[in-house]
Amino acid sequence: MKFTLEDVRSRTYKARDAWWTVFLVDPLAGRLVVAVANRTSITPNQITWGAFLLGLGSAGCFLTADPIWLAAGAVLYHLSFVLDCMDGKIARLKGTGTVLGGWLDYVFDRIRVFGCALALMWGQYQATGQDLYLLLGIGIVFLDMLRYVDALQVTKVRRQMRRTIRMAYEAAAPAGSRSPARSPLRDDPDLDLDTNSDSQEDYVRTAEAVDLQVEFHSRYAWYIPFRAWLRAHRVRTHLVSGIEFQMAVFIIGPLLATLSSAMIIAVTIGAAIPLLAFEAAIMYKLWLSSRDFTRALAEIRGTRPPHMAGA
Repeated sequence: MKFTLEDVRSRTYKARDAWWTVFLVDPLAGRLVVAVANRTSITPNQITWGAFLLGLGSAGCFLTADPIWLAAGAVLYHLSFVLDCMDGKIARLKGTGTVLGGWLDYVFDRIRVFGCALALMWGQYQATGQDLYLLLGIGIVFLDMLRYVDALQVTKVRRQMRRTIRMAYEAAAPAGSRSPARSPLRDDPDLDLDTNSDSQEDYVRTAEAVDLQVEFHSRYAWYIPFRAWLRAHRVRTHLVSGIEFQMAVFIIGPLLATLSSAMIIAVTIGAAIPLLAFEAAIMYKLWLSSRDFTRALAEIRGTRPPHMAGA
């Protein structure tokens, strides 16, 4: 069986992804996946190892602190990320994904970030003697871990709220009646589900569906058309996430450092600020969703939310 680019797009692309991936990685990675899947027997795990080795090569280039090698390191990092996107696509396309492969991909990603951060900032510290580079190295590793841990926990909370709503509806159904086959919940764009995710079966788009983002949308109506435009282009609304932060630090910063080494400091700090801002926005949005969740659950159970008791 010969795979086509359309097969790759329909079967392996995420419904929503980071804008860096959508615009700067997928156009190349998708075509490479077609060639690799059709003409070779390379496995996803082998590609994962290739991405990891390229990442180590990038770290080696960063360690020299030489402008030319910094640019080379930036190119290697981007190629490493392209391969990192390819392994999952080939696994989904051929159905050869494994639990071990997913774990290996995650661990290698974290090691790559740690190694490149250490090499980049230590190289600059050795070249300039500025202690700030050491602090930035620690900050990069901290923010990378914060983003991934936070993303996992936020997704876990959102899924738990949706499960609770579904279970409450089933419990409230009249005795002897059949429970609804699908949960009366509207699409939650913040879950960033893959195109093949079973959890999409929980989504309905009817006027009666429970919406856990009512309060947020009522306060920020401008966000709805903006989100619609992003979703039409497969871009998730979290515009500065861990991926964009990594690319700024390990690609844009080193490339601009060919002009001035101070650009590494400027780009790292400049990327960290919006990353933290978006994380704060996610926490705020989750808090508003929790209020919608409390109200919806109270209506289903025929009670009033705690903060409305006595009103």
